[in-house]
Parts: sequence; structure tokens; C-alpha cells
Amino acid sequence: MSWVAIRWRLVPVKECPAARRSTYMRLRALNRLLWTAVTFLGVLAVAVIFRRASALLPVLAHGYHPSPPPANPALAQFAGLDDIFASHVVLTMIHIVPGLLFVTLGPLQFNATLRASHLRWHRVSGRVYLVAAYIIGISALIMSFAMPAIGGLNQAAATTFFSVFFLFALSKVLWHVVHREIAWHREWMIRTFSIGLAVATIRPIVGIFLATSRISGLTPREFFGIAFWIGFVLHLIVAEAWIRHTATSPIAQAVENP
Repeated sequence: MSWVAIRWRLVPVKECPAARRSTYMRLRALNRLLWTAVTFLGVLAVAVIFRRASALLPVLAHGYHPSPPPANPALAQFAGLDDIFASHVVLTMIHIVPGLLFVTLGPLQFNATLRASHLRWHRVSGRVYLVAAYIIGISALIMSFAMPAIGGLNQAAATTFFSVFFLFALSKVLWHVVHREIAWHREWMIRTFSIGLAVATIRPIVGIFLATSRISGLTPREFFGIAFWIGFVLHLIVAEAWIRHTATSPIAQAVENP
């Protein structure tokens, strides 16, 4: 007999078909909303990667030649961000190129239908995902110390903390799948993908801070670190909420495909 969780107690499904249908429909709606957000952020992340890579490829080919800063102080700080990446072009490319694999392979790891019908592909792509993610995490940690942060110490603290957490979560992903602890493996996969995708969310948050800077009086150096903390923490909260929400009922597990 299947069971459904209602207000912290288990009730047989056949005794409450209305509750089962209501739970199923609610979770389907949440699932669609979640995957819509993931798709949007994934497309945004790919666009950011291509934009950054296209700006850095000429630097790789011809060397770094800094441009004169804009007259506008705020725009000058953003131009300084481009100069920071250009002056560390190899490290930046090592960090962003695996990001394409991360954002494209990551969502496919959660598709139960694809996993069931193409298990070998799931395992191979999962290994590629892990390698790409480790490169991203290690390079992000190095960048936190090797490259100046436009948001100063606050931004560096956020990237350092979540780079370490990201690498720890990846190690948990690997540990649990090796030991065939699939439920735990799934939970840590959700955490790693959510934290990795947070970089895409940080872009709109920075845009909001920039659009309201005349009202708030905050400069990019002051709000960049705040934006990083908000983006990373928000994604971790969403990941934990989804893990807890889908762990309460077999119905929840049945609707988790994109």
C-alpha cells in the first residue's frame, strides 16, 4: 500500500484519494516552477559564459592590453571587473569552460526517465559532471585568493566559503554513489547543482543593486559582496527546501522529473 504524508502523519493513500491527488497536483506545479527557473538560469549562465569567453579569446591570442577606464565611476568599476578577468585569462578560462558542461549535464542527472532508460549514459555523464564541477570549485577557490574582488573582502569571503562548501558537497556526492547510498547521493547532487547555478542568479541581483544605486547610494564595491551572499544563500535555502519537501512522500518522488 502507498502512503502519503499529511500534516506530519502517514495516511494510507486508498483512504484519502482526494488528498493524494491534491498532493500530486501541488508537487507537479512546484516541479514545473522549479524547472522553469532552472532552465532560465541555465540559459543565462550559458550566455554569461559565452560572453566572457568571447571577450577573453582575443586576449589569449594577442595578450592583455588594458583599456582606458570610463568616465562614469560605477561603469569604471565594472570595466575593472573585465580587466581583472583579462589579466588572469588562463585561470578564468579554466574556470568558465567546464561551466558549460556543468549547466548542461547537471539537469539531466535528475531525470529519472533518462536515468532508467540510459543508465550507462547517466553514469558516464555523471563522471564528466563531477570532473567539470571539481575544476570549477578548485579554480573558484584559487580565484578567491589570486584575483582582486570588485566587492572587496566581503565578496572574497562569500566565494571562499561557498567554494569550500561546493567541493565538500561534491566529495559527498562521490562518496555516497560509490557506496550505493543513492538517496544521500541525490541530496548532495541537489546541493552541488544549486550552489553552482547560484552564479547565474547573482547577475540579476547585481542588476537590481545597480538599478537602485541612486536611491541606496551603494557602489559596486559595496553591493557586490552582498549580492554574492544573497545569491548563494538563496540557492542553498531552495535546495534544502526541495530536499525536505520531496523526502516526505513517495508521491513527491514520483513527480520529480523535469
